[in-house]
Amino acid sequence: MSERRPPTDDSTTTKATPAAQRTHWWLAGIDDNGAGPIPYITFSRDEWAQRRADTPLTLSEVDLGQLHGINERVSMDEVVEIYLPLSRLLNLYVAATQELYRATATFLGNHDPKVPYVIGMAGSVAVGKSTTARILQSLLARWPNHPRVDLVTTDGFLFPNRLLEARGIMHRKGFPESYDLRALIQFVSDVKAGLPKVQAPIYSHLRYDIVPGQFQVVDQPHIMIVEGLNVLQTGDGVPGHKPRLFVSDFFDFTVYVDAKVEDVRTWYIERFLALRDTAFRNPASYFHRYASLTDEQARERACTIWREINEVNLVENILPTRERAHLILEKGRDHVIQHVKLRKL
Repeated sequence: MSERRPPTDDSTTTKATPAAQRTHWWLAGIDDNGAGPIPYITFSRDEWAQRRADTPLTLSEVDLGQLHGINERVSMDEVVEIYLPLSRLLNLYVAATQELYRATATFLGNHDPKVPYVIGMAGSVAVGKSTTARILQSLLARWPNHPRVDLVTTDGFLFPNRLLEARGIMHRKGFPESYDLRALIQFVSDVKAGLPKVQAPIYSHLRYDIVPGQFQVVDQPHIMIVEGLNVLQTGDGVPGHKPRLFVSDFFDFTVYVDAKVEDVRTWYIERFLALRDTAFRNPASYFHRYASLTDEQARERACTIWREINEVNLVENILPTRERAHLILEKGRDHVIQHVKLRKL
């Protein structure tokens, strides 16, 4: 098959390529310079904002204030320019998927319950993926054709601390081997199959452990967002073992929240200092011992935890899964999303 190339008009070499032309190249499997195939098209913030079309803003400032993370403040401008276009894209995808289910049900002559649309949300500790997931959940739930949107974090599928300690991997909490991946895959599989009242374990960040006997019930939602460090990983942390099934096999769409490692490090330290002055002061907190640290001591401790645990996990296990995502949100140093990368279909 002959190779497809964009026009070689000299005018394209003297000014920026229009977004519409770049989109055409992307659909043809050509990169922004017309040189060869790439998996993503990259949108600037302004280009992505134009994809909002007439999508209404359904979040108020009060709503947004309740969705923020500890040390980040997403502006209403970011909701309008980044999250509204994304919610529109996902609404189109969900509608197309629902129509496909109806066609299949008609062909089979049955009326099985609708299969939930499952979105995976990945990224590093402290990168802001939880805030992204909450904002997306809130926006998607305001579309009339899929009002029931559940958000589940994979923290609930971490092994209890007693098991991590017994296996000598408490220091690797958050690494692939610290999760009960079999239980996580079974949970997502059951939800995807349309089963009613599927239970997910609940994790307490205050206790830093699973809460015995408590569960989140997911009852046939239109959409489920699964957020966590490990949702795009293809290994379980066991040397030489290659799982036959991955949790991402059940996802319809995946998002990776991205930033430079050094920026995420800064955000992690800032979050640690903020927690020292808030949650860590609670005597019931697993990290209560850090509440009395001075600024210098707290910063040093945060740096050590980041360097020895979180950065290792990010570089070795999380970051390598980035290109498996359908969409990548690239953040700048100020925590603001600068670019959006959408994988070609």
